[in-house]
Amino acid sequence: MPDDLYQRYQAAHRARLAHTTSCTNCTDGARCLDGERLYERFVQLQDAYLNHQRRQQGR
Repeated sequence: MPDDLYQRYQAAHRARLAHTTSCTNCTDGARCLDGERLYERFVQLQDAYLNHQRRQQGR
């Protein structure tokens, strides 16, 4: 699971970056609907991955 979670987390990061580099509506302070959706997915997966890492380390 952690490897799959890590891969999904990284894929979400790449998708978000690809979108923000090509979208003329997304800025540092605001996102279009698709940009917001991609960002939220990235944040959810990042949180899940980091929480998993903390549990593995006994924190």
